[in-house]
Amino acid sequence: MQFTQITPEQEASMLKRIGAASIETLFAGIPPKLRVAGLLNLPTGVGEAELLADLRQLSASNAPCSDTGPVCFLGAGVYDHFSPAVVEHLATQSEFVTAYTPYQAEASQGSLQAFYEFQTMICQLTGMEAANASLYDQATAVAEAVLMAATVTKRKRVLVSSAIHPDAVNVLRTLVYEQPIEPVRIGHVDGTIDVAALEAELNDATAAVVIQSPNFFGLIESVAEIARLAHNEGALVIQSVDPVSCGLLKRPGDLGADIAVGDVQPLGIPMQYGGPHCGFFACREKYLRKMPGRIVGVAHDADGKRGFCLALQAREQHIKRERATSNVCTNQGLLALRAAVHMAALGKNGLRRVSEQCLDKAYYAAAEIAGLDGYELRFGGPFFREFVVRTARPVDQVLRHCRAHDILAGVPLARWFEDLHDCFMVAVTEQRTKAQIDALVHALCMEE
Repeated sequence: MQFTQITPEQEASMLKRIGAASIETLFAGIPPKLRVAGLLNLPTGVGEAELLADLRQLSASNAPCSDTGPVCFLGAGVYDHFSPAVVEHLATQSEFVTAYTPYQAEASQGSLQAFYEFQTMICQLTGMEAANASLYDQATAVAEAVLMAATVTKRKRVLVSSAIHPDAVNVLRTLVYEQPIEPVRIGHVDGTIDVAALEAELNDATAAVVIQSPNFFGLIESVAEIARLAHNEGALVIQSVDPVSCGLLKRPGDLGADIAVGDVQPLGIPMQYGGPHCGFFACREKYLRKMPGRIVGVAHDADGKRGFCLALQAREQHIKRERATSNVCTNQGLLALRAAVHMAALGKNGLRRVSEQCLDKAYYAAAEIAGLDGYELRFGGPFFREFVVRTARPVDQVLRHCRAHDILAGVPLARWFEDLHDCFMVAVTEQRTKAQIDALVHALCMEE
């Protein structure tokens, strides 16, 4: 691949072809101070073989979480779960790899059916009556749920648990920055929302209470009690939920939540450096027409044949911006497909077994780590798949030591919480074996 400077004759010919008198005329709309003077400082070009060799060398520096890579105990929203081979096989078929929001929707029956199946399974997973065809990720789903709750209740005050994912809090703040919506943070006590503080802040101006359960620290919240308090004041309850936990714990709909959101990354989507992800959004049927994004419906023709259509897509591309339910412009088609195939492959019983393994292995790991000198569990409540460990040693040093032994031991929490500077969070999925957990415990014990 070679870079060659064009000749004056070639330049003149190109300018003539596009109807520009000179280079200065062509770039007249760009202020001179913003233009690059002279040639770009580009490296000497290389041939294709050399370029591919460089790329392979760069790729070799990656350390994938696989049988040959480091053992992964990372979490905080991205998890190393097993995905059946059928997910990759079906999702990489040529007719699916370009899956995107269909603009001639009814001509894309295969894509619409995949989204419809995804919606159906999300409803079954969350205990809700309606779901959309997906959103970008958990954070945007939380923010969209807040906007929807404000529209439904015609209120502007939103109580947000400090134990939800910090990224969701940041996205929410950004989305409501220029809107008359007031997010109010509610602190946590021993890792779960301060119910007394929540009750004190609830009033008839509250649009919604936003919680996450299992929350960012892996702990299980008292959702039913929170829902009772919120509903007494006419507020909605938005629960961000881990879809894997729904295989074992009570579903948001069963606990009294009005809107359930989350991320299907644990359901067939690789960790892939933290994205892209696929958010889900489900709610009670009475709020269906206020739901953001796209909703696929099924109908039957005069001959009884089933067909799929976009039943609702009240977004800013189709109607006036101020009347749109959302500014979400697409759904994560390909990733929603992966999640649907994954859920179908596991089935209800398979998902429950995955949930049980996560719970059992996480509790085993937590007990073993808490038994080490210099380590303890930071919070005392019940958890699902991940837990917070406090250490008397420098967290960075502990994690660096484990990394040297090919173990990604956890996520340091000082990045988000100053008061947890001495803590890191460990996630244990069904992928982790007893030998790997014991190796983690041994590495922590040997850390100096």
